[in-house]
Amino acid sequence: MTKVTTSSNNVSSRFAGSAKVAVRAARGQARRGTQRGLACRALSQDQSRGQQQQRVANFSAGPACIYEDVLLEAQRELLNFGGDTGLGVMEMSHRGKAFTGIIESAERDLRELLSVPDDYAVLFMQGGATAQFAAVPFNLAWRDAPDAPAGAPAPLADYLTTGSWSKKAIAEAKKVGVNAHCVATGDNKSIPADFSASASDDLKYFHLCANETIQGVEFKGSPLLYGDLRDVSEGRGVPLVADMSSNFCSKPVNVRDYGVIYAGAQKNVGPAGVTIVIVRRDLLGAAKVGTPTMLDWTVAAENASLYNTPPCFSIYMCGLVFKKLLRLGGLEQVEQINKKKCGLIYDAIKQSQGYFACPVDLKARSAMNVPFTIPESEDLEKKFIREAELQGLINLKGHRSVGGMRASIYNAMPMEGVEKLVAFMKDFQAKN
Repeated sequence: MTKVTTSSNNVSSRFAGSAKVAVRAARGQARRGTQRGLACRALSQDQSRGQQQQRVANFSAGPACIYEDVLLEAQRELLNFGGDTGLGVMEMSHRGKAFTGIIESAERDLRELLSVPDDYAVLFMQGGATAQFAAVPFNLAWRDAPDAPAGAPAPLADYLTTGSWSKKAIAEAKKVGVNAHCVATGDNKSIPADFSASASDDLKYFHLCANETIQGVEFKGSPLLYGDLRDVSEGRGVPLVADMSSNFCSKPVNVRDYGVIYAGAQKNVGPAGVTIVIVRRDLLGAAKVGTPTMLDWTVAAENASLYNTPPCFSIYMCGLVFKKLLRLGGLEQVEQINKKKCGLIYDAIKQSQGYFACPVDLKARSAMNVPFTIPESEDLEKKFIREAELQGLINLKGHRSVGGMRASIYNAMPMEGVEKLVAFMKDFQAKN
C-alpha cells in the first residue's frame, strides 16, 4: 500500500490559488453587479419618464392620486432608504433607528401643518376610518364607568348624519352598545340648518363627518358655527369628534375645536393602510374594559403607535406628503389651490345652463368631491364616463348609491387634470 503524503507547501499553494480565483470571481461579480445596478437605474429612469408621460387624471374617491414627485422620491428610495441603509422601508424593523426617524418626522411635520397642540396625541393606527367608528365609542362612551357591568344603562352619544359615512358611524356605535342618538338627518345635499344636541348631562360626545365623500357635502369653517355645537363643546365640555377622512389636511383647522379628529390617509395624505387619530390627552386612559387592544387609543399613545408592527410604508409615504405640503407653503396655500380647482368645475356646471347639474346646496358644496349629473339622460352619463376614460380621465363614475358622476379632486390632483376635465365637459356638451 502506497502512502500518499502532501507537503504543507503544496496545500498552501492550492489554498492560495483558490483564494486568487475567488478574488477574481468576486471582482467580476462586483463589476457585473455595478453594471447591473447602472442598467437597472437607467431602466428605472426610462420607466419613470414613460410612466410620467402615460399617467392619467385619476378622479378616484380613494385610494386617490399621490403627488408625482413624492412617488418618484419613494421610487428612488425603494431599495435603499436614505441612500445608506441598504434596504427599503418595507423591509426594515419598525423598532430600528431608521424607522423611528421616519415615524417621528411624520408626526413632527403633521403637528406643524395642523398646529397640533402638545396636549393632543397623534396616533398612526390601522383598520381605516371604519375601525374608528367602533374605537370612538369604546374610548369615549364609558370613560366615566369603564368597568360598567352588563345590563347598565347604555351611554349616550349624539350623531349628526349628513350622508353615507356618518350613517355608518352611528350604526357601528349602536352595535357596540351605545345609545347613539341622531340629532338630525340631512337630505344628502345639505347640512341641517338647525339642530340641538341632547340636553342630558350624561352626553359623552358629539360625532359628525366633516366631508361626506359620496354625497359631496362639506362643513364650511368650524363646525362650532353650526347648530348649538359651540355651546355643546365650549359651554358643556362635550368632546366634538370629527371624521375628516376626505378633507384631512386640505385646509387649516383649529384642532382645539375638537376632542378627536380621525382620518384614513388614502385620499389626501398617502396610500391606504394607515389611519391618523388626533386625540386630546385628557380623553385617554378610560377605554371600556374589554376594548380590543388595537382599538384602544391609550395603548397606541403609550407605545408611540408601535404596539405591534404598524403600516410602515404607508406612514413613510404620509411623511413624504407632509413634507410636500409644507414645501407648498402649508395648508393655507393648499386650501387656496383646492378652492381654485373645485371652482373651475362648479363654474363649468353653472355655465352649462342646466346641461350638467350639481345636487348639493351651494353652502355645503365640497372642495374635495364634486358630484354632478346630466339630468337629461342616464345614457348620456354612461357615454360621458366611457368617453372620458378614452381621454385619460378615469374614475369619474358616481358612487353606486348615488349614480351620475363624481370628480374627487384631492390635494394631489394637479390643476392640469381639472382643466382637462372642464375642457372635456364643454366639448361633450357641444357634441351631445
